[in-house]
Amino acid sequence: MEHQMRLYSEYFNSIKKGKKQVEVRLNDEKRRKINVGDTIVFIKVPEQNETIKVQVTELRKYDTFKDMYTDIPFKDFDCEGWSMEEMVNGTYEIYTPEQEREWGTLAITIKY
Repeated sequence: MEHQMRLYSEYFNSIKKGKKQVEVRLNDEKRRKINVGDTIVFIKVPEQNETIKVQVTELRKYDTFKDMYTDIPFKDFDCEGWSMEEMVNGTYEIYTPEQEREWGTLAITIKY
């Protein structure tokens, strides 16, 4: 199955370079339809002028982003050298703690 997701250019380019291997999302209704072996087409935003296709190789669910970042090495997110606080606060710029509580989180391991 193929899924479409928007992705900020910074993270889009990181996947393209082969550095970012894990995509972070809420485990919401849309994400619960993803299975290992599926394809994700990332659309670069805000430009929306480029796409990349990746394959889902693993899915890991966590209650919180902090739990996720405690379990998975920062380098897998292309965030080597970041602090836990920077990781969590950076994610809260995209998702709210309320959304995190409602849905939980999903680490999507991908292969470009």
